[in-house]
Amino acid sequence: MDVYEAVTSRRAVRGFTDQPVPREVLKRVLCAAAWAPSGSNLQPWRAYVLTGRPLAELKRRAGERVAAGDPWDEREYEMYPAALKSPYHERRSAFGHERYSALGIAREDWEARQRAAAANWDCFGAPAALFCYIDRDMGRPQWSDVGMYLQTVMLLLRAEGLHSCPQMAWSVYRRTVAEVLSPPDDLILFCGMSIGFEDATVGYTRTGRAPLDETVTFVDG
Repeated sequence: MDVYEAVTSRRAVRGFTDQPVPREVLKRVLCAAAWAPSGSNLQPWRAYVLTGRPLAELKRRAGERVAAGDPWDEREYEMYPAALKSPYHERRSAFGHERYSALGIAREDWEARQRAAAANWDCFGAPAALFCYIDRDMGRPQWSDVGMYLQTVMLLLRAEGLHSCPQMAWSVYRRTVAEVLSPPDDLILFCGMSIGFEDATVGYTRTGRAPLDETVTFVDG
């Protein structure tokens, strides 16, 4: 698979089979992803990979919190600005409409939307998950470095025939994740990432992208 195919075929998959992901594949991907760029080579990411019993335990604990209606953990960062201006507001709304329409869920069916969102805590059935932390002393440039690292991981997973789903949603159950992983206190959980082989029986609608002239300006000499 060439780079262009990896980029265009990568998407947030929300349905995985239970086929195990070989440890050697995960190690190969993460060894290569270590070459992702970072300012002054700080490499500000810290990743934890869960499979087998530890992942099952995390899913169980998170599922119990969902079933009990426990409130979310206090956020350590905001996922989105409080007021999204145009065109970002429209893009987010379009994503939500496409996502839930593909599942046959009406916009006003809040309970069904909540049930669909709860699939996050089962990693959409994935047999492997990565949790990415960053040192809380780091600034915005280092957070962008973490983004480049995660994108590199996702593209390498595609090269291995695997799919993924990055999930900032895990940050609101960060305490439950910490119970299983025991990360140092100086780290912030940025996101989780479900990893595995796609379940082709799960329907989806692929979200579109803005036309090039909306996001890119060419300045010719």
